Amino acid sequence: MNTKLNINFAGIKLKNPVLTASGTFGYGYELADLIPLEKLGAIITKTITLEPRLGNPQPRIAEVESGMLNAIGLQNIGVKNFIEKPLENLKKTGVPIIVSIAGKCGKDYAEIVKILNGFKEIAAVELNLSCPNLKKKIICHDVSLTKDIIKRVKKISKVPIIVKLSPLITDISELALSAQNCGADAVTLANTYPAMAIDIETFKPKLSTIKGGLSGPCVKSMSIRCVYDAYQKIKIPILGCGGIMTWQDAVEFMLAGASAVSVGTASLISPKNLIKIIDGLENFLSVKKIKSIKEISGAMKR
Repeated sequence: MNTKLNINFAGIKLKNPVLTASGTFGYGYELADLIPLEKLGAIITKTITLEPRLGNPQPRIAEVESGMLNAIGLQNIGVKNFIEKPLENLKKTGVPIIVSIAGKCGKDYAEIVKILNGFKEIAAVELNLSCPNLKKKIICHDVSLTKDIIKRVKKISKVPIIVKLSPLITDISELALSAQNCGADAVTLANTYPAMAIDIETFKPKLSTIKGGLSGPCVKSMSIRCVYDAYQKIKIPILGCGGIMTWQDAVEFMLAGASAVSVGTASLISPKNLIKIIDGLENFLSVKKIKSIKEISGAMKR
């Protein structure tokens, strides 16, 4: 077994640093017939809430220049239904399971974590504090609410806490530092960027919600900047995401300071892109004669 890609991310042992991005890979197990899931570093599920959510009305996905807009609205079956079927199927993959969760307040997040605490197969929880398409204020823009959620969850969680933050803020490094100081074990940088598009034939917005979250290659450079800025201030690991389409993109994120990456839009185009990125990273290390992928994290030269 090639161990060059092995990493320890916030206490979680991963065979490689390539994860699925929340919301782009379903609950994870559904794609087992398309790619060998066991090759993934970890699976991050779509975001789970305390109660089931229908999400936003159609249309809620639109293709735009060099990317896509989405306004799914966190459609999901709720945590109790999640542990009955999706989690049971995820257990069979043999891949670390990271459950993305969301709520309206600290109590919601804490209640979900209390339920998830009963399942040893869950490797970590990702707190989605940055969804831009719920027709309300992005949670992590409220500093006191953000601190309350992280502290509540950290106090009771049996697994590491990864906090997913929004790039739509003046200084994301300060926000990441605040998350670290409240007990976060890692941060995900960054979520989608609020944006919109209009159909010039119908004069109507392309999304039912008018605005949604922009992802894809068009946001890569902005997201790398978020990772770099945060890396200068925090000591906890960073999960980089936003526009990672190729292994070269993954390398860029890691050079900027990410310890691992999560792939979203690229996996929607083709789930096989995840495997291509993993294979590409392995080949990159061999060509460069680098003994471990850990050596390139934050290794950008000035």
